[in-house]
Amino acid sequence: MSGRLSQWQDELDAGLAALGLDTANLSARLLAFGELLLKWNQVYNLTAISAPREIITRHLFDALAIWPQVDALRHLVDAGSGAGLPGLPLALACPALTVTSIETVNKKASFQQQARIELEVKNFHVLNRRIETVRPAELPNSVDGVISRAFSSLADFVRLAGHLVDENGALYAMKGMLPTDEIAALPKGWAVTAVQPLTVPGLNAERHLVVIRRANS
Repeated sequence: MSGRLSQWQDELDAGLAALGLDTANLSARLLAFGELLLKWNQVYNLTAISAPREIITRHLFDALAIWPQVDALRHLVDAGSGAGLPGLPLALACPALTVTSIETVNKKASFQQQARIELEVKNFHVLNRRIETVRPAELPNSVDGVISRAFSSLADFVRLAGHLVDENGALYAMKGMLPTDEIAALPKGWAVTAVQPLTVPGLNAERHLVVIRRANS
């Protein structure tokens, strides 16, 4: 395809392969999402990252680095998803996974809805709401995972989104450096059950996925 991201096609394909993802069909759809993000970003300032190559490394690869941890889930909620990250790339990469994106900023939710329509991502849904106001009964089905990417502190993540996840489900927090102080400040009744270091192709920076569950689950 033509566009500002087309020159990075080979790097995208190589990165997807390094992450263990099949590039067939996925590569073209991710490029289309990236092009749409670049186009909207010129007007609506959806993300501070605007360089085409960084869209691939710092957005697409960063979002997809966690796919092995969520691929087996049935319904993932993306909390405070901004421009649809990581939810929309994950929905593209994991077609059996239902992803509900909850975003309070109207222009960002509108972009996500347009991307859903243009890319025909049938397993991706958008709610333009504050996440703490959403009740589980309003969602398409029960939630076994809620994910956040640079959303807030872990304690705030639990406080604002913990009510949405099933009893045996988990909260997945995408972080840079390991947030030791935040882990220590988790509210009573919740505990970190796993910390997964992440490798993001083309990005020389620390990344961790922190998995949080109810302490009795």
